[in-house]
This record gives sequence, structure tokens and C-alpha cells, in this order.
Amino acid sequence: MNSPSFYWTGLLRVASLAAAGLTLAGCASVQQPDPRDPWEGFNRGVYSFNDTVDRNFLRPISVGYTYVTPQPVRTCVHNMFNNIADVWAAANSMLQGRGLDAINTVGRFLFNTTLGVGGCIDVATANGQPRIPNDFGTTLGVWGFGQGPYLVLPFWGPSSVRDGVGLTGDFFGNTYTSVGAIENVRVRNSLYGLEIIDRRASLLDATDTVDRIALDPYSFVRDAYLQRRNAMVLGQRGQDNLPDYSDDDAPDAKSTTPASSTTVPKTVPNTTPATVPAPGANQSGTVAPAKR
Repeated sequence: MNSPSFYWTGLLRVASLAAAGLTLAGCASVQQPDPRDPWEGFNRGVYSFNDTVDRNFLRPISVGYTYVTPQPVRTCVHNMFNNIADVWAAANSMLQGRGLDAINTVGRFLFNTTLGVGGCIDVATANGQPRIPNDFGTTLGVWGFGQGPYLVLPFWGPSSVRDGVGLTGDFFGNTYTSVGAIENVRVRNSLYGLEIIDRRASLLDATDTVDRIALDPYSFVRDAYLQRRNAMVLGQRGQDNLPDYSDDDAPDAKSTTPASSTTVPKTVPNTTPATVPAPGANQSGTVAPAKR
């Protein structure tokens, strides 16, 4: 009997939180923003909102998922979503004129789908053929479109003007090549939910590391995201996960040095390396289905 009241109360709280976060974002200002991030005041407000949603909703669900689901099952689910994503990635490689990447990605998909039992086992990577992540935002970059200002999207996370436009192409592409192609609404939405939880669970270690060592997590995530996106446009091969920046012999950075709103952790270089860490999610905040 109390369920309708509880529903509307919860909805009102979420709406109030969103309004407060976006209001804070609009009022915030930075005197000397990074040239790549002229909207830093707004972005930090949205980042804070996403982080609140993540810590109170997505992260607890993802932690529970890793607790109750055996590691082999989680690995199988993750591999299957990656395998499906390879179809759209191959299409983007072809659009970029990277024929060899497209052929290798199609080969990965066929190899994993057959010998890997529908993609449950990533036999391609085990045989020396790693994934080549790709999406329409990268395609636009290869075509010559500038990245534009850095942009943090509500509920999505790190992006840019170019990548934000690219999300439209990813949406339509994945509608025909991924989970979106499933006609059964309940099954499709359930798989979307599982994919979100899977992506967030795969980033738990990375985001915990960022929280522990980064003096300014916002700057850390921004720099990692922009570096990785630049590397993808240039065709450099990076890693899907953040490298281990931690120093087990050193004290916690946050316990010894006060955080600064404009300080970039020393562990993040200012130049683009050949191997670039992946962004935390959308990844200080919420995680939506990964870009295809």
C-alpha cells in the first residue's frame, strides 16, 4: 500500500539531486581553466552529480554483482559483450579506411563466436589477437573533425563535443549490430542493464585506484580520457584498463597532501604516450553501455 508513495518519494529525491547538481554546475567557475576544458566549472558540477549517483546506486550494485557471481561467469558475460561490440568496431575501422584492423576484428568475432562458444571465451586474445576498441567518435576524428572542448555528460561521463555527436552514430549502429537488435523488449532491456553492471564492475579496481592516489580525480579522469581518445584517432594501441599507478611502499597520497581543484596528479603525463590509460566512465560517475 505504501509502494506508490515510496516510488514518488524516491523519484522526487532523484529529481532534486539532479536539479541541485546541475544548478551547482551552472554556478561553478574556474579562473584559469585548461584550454582543452573551457567549460570546467560546468563539467565539475556534472562530474560531482555523476559521482554521487555512482556511489549511491551503480557502485553498490556492481560490488554486489561481483560478490554473488563467480569469476568465471563474470568473465564469460564480459567477453560476450565485448564480442558483440566487435561488430560495430569492425564497421568503424572500415569507415576509417583501416582495412587491416577491420579484417582482424571480423576475424576475432568469428573466432570467438565459434571456438569461443559464442564469445564466452576470448580465444582470439589468448592467441595473440587483442581487441581493437572503436566507435563513431573515433571515426569522426579520423575524418578530420576536431575534438572540441571536453564535456562531461550527465549519467554518461567523460566525453567531448565530437564524441558526444559520435554517440548518435553509436546508438544507431548498435541498434542493428548489438543488443539493440533484439526485438523482445524485456530481454533487450535486461541485457542493457546487465551490460551497464558488467562495465561498472570491470572498472571497480581502476576507480578505487583513482580515488586512492589521485589528488584531483576529475583532472585525472579528464587527462586519461583525452589521451586515450587521441591515441585511438592516431591508431595507437592502448590498454582497456588503467595501469597500476599505485606504490605499495608509499603512503596514501590523499592522507599526506591536500587535494587541489587544479592540480593534476604527477602520475599522469602531459603528453600522449603510446600506451594510454582508459577513462575511469564514465568513470568517476555513472557507466552507460560502452561506446561501440
